[in-house]
Amino acid sequence: MQQTVQLQPAEAYVPPKFNVYQHRQIDKIEQLHQLPEHLRFEMRVVANVFPFRVNNYVIEELIDWDKVPNDPVFQLTFPQRGMLDDESYEQMAALLKREHTPEEVFELATQLRQKLNPHPAGQMDKNVPTFEGEQVEGIQHKYKETVLFFPAQGQYCHSYCTFCFRWAQFVGKATRFNNNDEELLHNYLAEHKEVTDLLMTGGDPMVMRTVKLRKYLEALKEPRFDHIKTIRIGTKSLTFWPFRYVTDPDAQDLLALLKELVDAGKHVSIMAHVNHKQELRTDISREAIKLIRKTGAQIRTQAPLLNNLNVDSDMWAEMWKEQTQMGMIPYYMFIERDTGAKRYFELPLYKTWEIFRDAYKQVSGVSRTVRGPSMSAGPGKVEVSGVTEIAGEKVFVLRFIQARNPEWVQRPFFAKYDEEATWLDGLVPAFGEEKFFWQEEYEAM
Repeated sequence: MQQTVQLQPAEAYVPPKFNVYQHRQIDKIEQLHQLPEHLRFEMRVVANVFPFRVNNYVIEELIDWDKVPNDPVFQLTFPQRGMLDDESYEQMAALLKREHTPEEVFELATQLRQKLNPHPAGQMDKNVPTFEGEQVEGIQHKYKETVLFFPAQGQYCHSYCTFCFRWAQFVGKATRFNNNDEELLHNYLAEHKEVTDLLMTGGDPMVMRTVKLRKYLEALKEPRFDHIKTIRIGTKSLTFWPFRYVTDPDAQDLLALLKELVDAGKHVSIMAHVNHKQELRTDISREAIKLIRKTGAQIRTQAPLLNNLNVDSDMWAEMWKEQTQMGMIPYYMFIERDTGAKRYFELPLYKTWEIFRDAYKQVSGVSRTVRGPSMSAGPGKVEVSGVTEIAGEKVFVLRFIQARNPEWVQRPFFAKYDEEATWLDGLVPAFGEEKFFWQEEYEAM
């Protein structure tokens, strides 16, 4: 006899009034008044270049204000002086200190943003496919099996992460990449039978109302989409607004949609971004996790390793253990991408590998589902598998976890050891080779 899954959220949780603070409201955040004025000014300067948005739940429940500015969730959500290089910072600071217009600020911010590699890894020139003879806005198809879709209604987040590699999505319409045509998405998927996975991304698709999410996903239950086996939803809502699954007006309908997709034979994965164990400490977040799991959907966790925020290997090990205990699947440790505020958050590659290894060896096999440290670079997801010495030469051992050409996957390759390197393009081949095995083919793409 089939057991009925109870999806009714617990009535004990009363969500706070949803307040969002953006860069013009920094001085209105009461908790910041304990900080010196120069720190608040620094935040205003940086927030005019990078997007800033934080909600009252994050402010009141996740940040330990006694530890500010070193609190990890504060670092994760509030702009930091080191996110801008000195020249860019001084330019914006000088403008804000004199009489200025909003147009002047926007013009300078646009100039500064262009120096920060706003669209890394070929995501605008190599990832965007054509359909019926035209380039498709809002779809990326980098890997054979997986299509990314950017729903127009999901191109913001409950709060913005300071490290976010999609920061350019949030700073103006000219840099936004999205689509609100569900028919276009469905027609593209129906034609591409090689695609097995759809990833809804953003922004954050979970800022959408369920009625909007349904129009994209409900049709995938039809027989013409039998080749779509997996539906992934990338989101930060599990820790930045867990009320989305518990007490929001359409929370029950959202859970029902997830269950319908599972019952239709789809593998549904909530790709939860969790950067620090501190984000999982609230009862409401744990309740959201339980309700999602009752639908049959899985929750996979991922996050980049970030300087000034989560470089403690013991914390990673504890977080992976806790996530596993709650029924979530540790999935990826990423390396901070070569865009935006990378100068503040990036670490040398050798250090990322050491931290990953020191965390990985502390967990049991059930938590060793996590992969990394991984660079989502132009040619694919490149894992730093280790540092070793071969024939007297110290090298990085690398491999593709995923690649533009599937034939590259799992083929090890080697780069000269370099303590300054923070990204793939900072590495050169070992053993006197001129290029990596994949390089010529990638450059020709």
